[in-house]
Amino acid sequence: MQSLPRINPPSGFDKTVARKTLCCVTITVYNTFNIIFYRKGILVAKDSAKTHVTRIEIEDDIATIIFDRPDKRNAMNDALVSALDDFFSHPPKGVRAVILYGEGGHFCSGLDLSEHEHRSPEETVYHSRNWHRVADLIEYGGLPVIAAMTGAVIGGGLEIATSAHVRIAEPSVRFQLPEGRRGIFVGGGATVRVGRIIGADRMREMMLTGRNYGAEDGLRLGLAHYSVGEGEALPLAKKLAREVADNAPFSNYLMIQAIGRIGDMSRSDGLFTESLSAAMSQTSAGAQEGLRAFLEKRPPDFHKK
Repeated sequence: MQSLPRINPPSGFDKTVARKTLCCVTITVYNTFNIIFYRKGILVAKDSAKTHVTRIEIEDDIATIIFDRPDKRNAMNDALVSALDDFFSHPPKGVRAVILYGEGGHFCSGLDLSEHEHRSPEETVYHSRNWHRVADLIEYGGLPVIAAMTGAVIGGGLEIATSAHVRIAEPSVRFQLPEGRRGIFVGGGATVRVGRIIGADRMREMMLTGRNYGAEDGLRLGLAHYSVGEGEALPLAKKLAREVADNAPFSNYLMIQAIGRIGDMSRSDGLFTESLSAAMSQTSAGAQEGLRAFLEKRPPDFHKK
């Protein structure tokens, strides 16, 4: 009997479990983290009704994390940050690529300000540093992450999106950093991630004026890698995730781990790190399979058991 990959519940949840068998598949069910098996081999994980903020769908080796606060335009509250933390800290075994997507026509409208009204300066620093840690898990966790973006990609939503490695924008997308209009400052990594993409000068103007950019402007600036028609972001994300998941896993890992860090290094340190990465990848089992496949004129299979 096939055993599906275990999905850990958010930290602090009751871990009492029951084993159920459905359609000849064994499913682990947490009493506060329900897992439902859907048709065509898609596994859907959903947290409890009380803190329900995400759905996780796993099809083959691709996981889709769906932000599920449509009534709040998927504003990023502490529970949603915690859900991302739990997933990327302990991703389900066998997952090779991840898609981020927002339910209800919006990717993420930013920080849930209702949680911040009475925070002290110390609490705000701790909260900001936790966001940085979780965003680093997304960017450097080792799994390729694709953001399928619609509607609001604002503030903290843009910070999460720029932690992803591939970004796809539909015509409804609106990129914005409106912190100046709220009397606050970015705290989830925008000064590093967004600033690196569009430049500090343009980011400063974007924050001062509250200007928003659409999908085509985002593509031109680098906030998006693809601009697609309405309803096309998620299908393209799934197609790209399939292609990326079929790469040699160690090559993907090195691209994710090395390229961003090399950008933070001096020229000489960066070039040396590139040489080390090349040496590790080009002597790996994946490289051997890629070479054999090229010589035998066949597609490589990096996931043979």
